[in-house]
Amino acid sequence: MREALRAGRALDRVLIARGAGGPRLQEIIDLCRGQSISVRFEPRDALDRAAGAASHQGVVAFGAAREYTELDEVLPSAQLLVVLDGVEDPHNLGAIVRTAHAAGASAVLIPERRAAGLTETVAKAAAGALEYLPVVRIGNVARTVEDLKARGFWIYGIDERGPDVYSQIEYALPTAVVLGGEGQGLHQLVQKRCDFLVRIPMAGSISSLNVSVAAGVVLFEWRRVTGARQHG
Repeated sequence: MREALRAGRALDRVLIARGAGGPRLQEIIDLCRGQSISVRFEPRDALDRAAGAASHQGVVAFGAAREYTELDEVLPSAQLLVVLDGVEDPHNLGAIVRTAHAAGASAVLIPERRAAGLTETVAKAAAGALEYLPVVRIGNVARTVEDLKARGFWIYGIDERGPDVYSQIEYALPTAVVLGGEGQGLHQLVQKRCDFLVRIPMAGSISSLNVSVAAGVVLFEWRRVTGARQHG
């Protein structure tokens, strides 16, 4: 583990058993923080499940399928950013990355904590899109949204109770579309920072779509509307 960190190997996150300690463990924590690698303290049985049959000695690392990109690298030319507020299912994350690339997004932004990272499962679900679409790891989602607003982005949050219908609004450029996690949706602090909260009307009894499906519906509407405007 220490050798991998010292060599600069791309890691998505590191799990450490609660109550574990010692100088070797502290060195691993310090190396992770110096490289902006997410460190989570979990019960030992959670590490047992993550490690499977392998011995973990209180530490389990997850390799990253791809390197993350810095936000400042994608902002200058970005017309569409996709911000994820706590999507935890790696299959959903991979599907969103694939859809975002197809719709013309410049990057997908994901938080460090309580969210899926760039694992091999995500890479498989993305079906090659990770080779072309940058993924940016951010800290606090609400603060990042506020920062994007200060840089001129218009923020559209997807919420089943939103007052606006996704297909009946104008999308201002540059655009950031924010999607919440499975079950919980957008956090309240993130909702408050959105310029618009838009919903996808449902014909059936279920109130919302899977987050990756919702992403496809809204992102391709953005592409239809803004593409005609940009090239018209």
